[in-house]
Amino acid sequence: MTIVPSGLTSRPGTPPDQGAGPLLRAWREQRRVSQLELALRAGSSARHISFVETGRSRPSEEMLLRLAEHLDVPVRDRNALLLAAGYAPRYPQTPLDDPSMAALREGVERLIQGYEPYPALVLDATYHVVAANRGIAMLLDGVPESLLVPPLNAMRLVLHPEGLAPRIRNLRAWRGHLLEQMERQIALRRSEPLRALYEEVAAYPLPPATADEEPEEELGVSFALPMRIEHAGHVLSFISSISTFNTPMDVTVAELAIETFLPADPATVKYLQSLVM
Repeated sequence: MTIVPSGLTSRPGTPPDQGAGPLLRAWREQRRVSQLELALRAGSSARHISFVETGRSRPSEEMLLRLAEHLDVPVRDRNALLLAAGYAPRYPQTPLDDPSMAALREGVERLIQGYEPYPALVLDATYHVVAANRGIAMLLDGVPESLLVPPLNAMRLVLHPEGLAPRIRNLRAWRGHLLEQMERQIALRRSEPLRALYEEVAAYPLPPATADEEPEEELGVSFALPMRIEHAGHVLSFISSISTFNTPMDVTVAELAIETFLPADPATVKYLQSLVM
């Protein structure tokens, strides 16, 4: 499938006229880091950190970015910190269809196509599907067109009662895993769009437990929780892995993730390989 822009969603931040101090303090408290600990990490002093947070001192651009790095502030929110302190944003947000992104698009496309026949897809910060290979398309066989209208959202596709959920044999365990993953990301990013998505998918009705739903301890994989999903009369088992870009300098790239699904048993490998013979 061709990579397409998925409408990366901006999220509101603290207005610039409130200064960078409240933003910085909020991130520090969220990370549960004391002023002294942050000062030691950043080569500063607790007094200076206190003055920055209360607005008594205006940090330099370099210091603000250093503090943001040690607090693991997402790239998008580092721009918000800079704006609040009166500086220009450091990190651009380039649309994926921009000519300057051609090498990235082509590289990611080759990567997920090369993973076939196993499923792989590219997601943005709110789980919109930016690109997917034929392995993903295969899993989506039978999903209603109403759920396939762009922009596709991976969480909706998986957890919606008319999506993949009825075909996932260990739905309760896999659903719990996905919701916990979203909770961790909400805590890290403080993203209102992500929180809204979480509230939506968490509210989807969960079908009653059935006799053929496989308990987590009987899934046959000891090293990671697999997703067990039915396809054309076969039960396929996958382990999910997520990769991101190292030290991204663009908001769009920072919020991309490549998710690949590794077959978790020989039967899944044999079935997927039979589809391309």
